[in-house]
Amino acid sequence: MFTNRASNDDQWVSVADLMAGLMMVFLFIAVIYAKDANQRASNVTEIVTEWQDAEMEIYRALEREFRDDLPIWNAEIERASLTIRFLSPEILFKTGKADLSDHFKQALDDFMPRYIDLLISKFDTKIDEVRIEGHTSSEWLQSIDTANAFINNMKLSQARTRTVLEYAINLPEMQYFTPWVIKKVSANGLSSARLITENGVENKKRSRRVEFTIKTKTKEAMFQILEKVSPAIEKSF
Repeated sequence: MFTNRASNDDQWVSVADLMAGLMMVFLFIAVIYAKDANQRASNVTEIVTEWQDAEMEIYRALEREFRDDLPIWNAEIERASLTIRFLSPEILFKTGKADLSDHFKQALDDFMPRYIDLLISKFDTKIDEVRIEGHTSSEWLQSIDTANAFINNMKLSQARTRTVLEYAINLPEMQYFTPWVIKKVSANGLSSARLITENGVENKKRSRRVEFTIKTKTKEAMFQILEKVSPAIEKSF
């Protein structure tokens, strides 16, 4: 009887040792996983911080370069979107037309070479696209329905941004930058799709504008984050 009890005790000890061993293995795995997860989280934070710092650096460079000119051009810089916004298109274009006013031509003569030179010389590797965007209010010259007003404004905004790009790329000071402009700069007319509102009400005057918006290489940053979080994920798109 004593022998049987001793045998049973030995079995229980063996099971207990096995369980303890398994617990140690699981603990070891958990420690390794936690360490790996912390490292990945640290890597992701580093990438996000680097991207945010780069966008802030672009904004500060734009602000330093153009702060004295913005009041003259009736323009402003929006930090969140890295946008330089030219307001009052009624003095930038002839009413209902895509022809540039002399005032806007003078502004572009000064602005575009400095703008593109700044982006190429300091931020070329960070920039995916520069979008010239034309925006309108929701109204049209004649009293027509909303859909046709939108279409007419679309045609107008597209024509205006093409005119801006055509004028800018043909400036003598821009010739050196032509290959970069062809690769990076686009003209986009958005009609009244992105109105500026105040307290939920359309601000018609501010909605009529031309914007130069910088798109950074966020897609590449997102791929880097995905690779850090899950190394098995491949760039499949």
